[in-house]
Amino acid sequence: MGDLVKSIGIIGISEGNGHPFSFSSIINGYSDEGFANSGWPGIHAYVRRRHASEFGMDGWRVTHAWTQDDSITRKLCAASKIPNAVKDSREFLGQVDAVIIARDDFQSHFGLSRPFLEAGIPVLIDKPLSLDATELRFFEPYLTSGQLMSCSGMRYARELDEPRSDLASYGRLKLIRGAIVLTWENYGVHMLDAIFALTKSHPVAVRMLPAEHASAVITMDDGLTIQIDAMGDCARTFHIEIFGSERTGAFDITDNFSMFRRMLWEFLESIGTGKPAIPAERTLEVMKVLMAGRISKKEGREVLLNELAL
Repeated sequence: MGDLVKSIGIIGISEGNGHPFSFSSIINGYSDEGFANSGWPGIHAYVRRRHASEFGMDGWRVTHAWTQDDSITRKLCAASKIPNAVKDSREFLGQVDAVIIARDDFQSHFGLSRPFLEAGIPVLIDKPLSLDATELRFFEPYLTSGQLMSCSGMRYARELDEPRSDLASYGRLKLIRGAIVLTWENYGVHMLDAIFALTKSHPVAVRMLPAEHASAVITMDDGLTIQIDAMGDCARTFHIEIFGSERTGAFDITDNFSMFRRMLWEFLESIGTGKPAIPAERTLEVMKVLMAGRISKKEGREVLLNELAL
């Protein structure tokens, strides 16, 4: 590991999730030829639309990659200019300054991250972190110290810059509503991170509504109601509506590149400052809401977050 360039190892991949390709390309730049053979034409299309100035993170490079499939690892390295494809992610130890676990199958996160966290290496884990209380107890001190960061990139969505900077103009918030594709466990976290980044209030209870898709009503400690609908199989939807006493707003989130770049910047900045990019309490609240939604669906009742002791 050189003094001028700091090294990142990236771990993936989950079915249907191209985050290892997106994240690595944002940091390293990309190869047109490599991406053409990557199997991710949508990501190739959106990185090609960006200006050269938008690639690169000062002093950082993704230098090592591992996925569960050697052929995918080679494609990732070719697309994102990663020099080292390894056979086992533990080979990263002693070779990298930080690790990105770019898999969204939360069941894998504890096992993949533990060797690096215990070795003192900063780790970014793709959302959701974990829905297991024992694992969250393990992660909590690393979140608190800033060694671990985990969130959805939608926390930093460019389209939400206006309400993030001037939420007071909406007056007293009455309802924030979010709709998204696919499942509550894996995709509800996008809306939770995006919406919780807008407000300082805290969740106290979750109730799943009787609907064909996952529809959660979250009561906040200041009286705000948040409703999140994870629509299952439907047209691409990443939509947020804000209803306040003074004004309303509606936002469609489409710019993945910008949100991912901002998230990566926050992670690498936190390594430099030694301070967490996101308060540990907030990350754990998001996980508790996901867990409470699961219980509510199973038991058909409102679930208080204080029932979920970590």
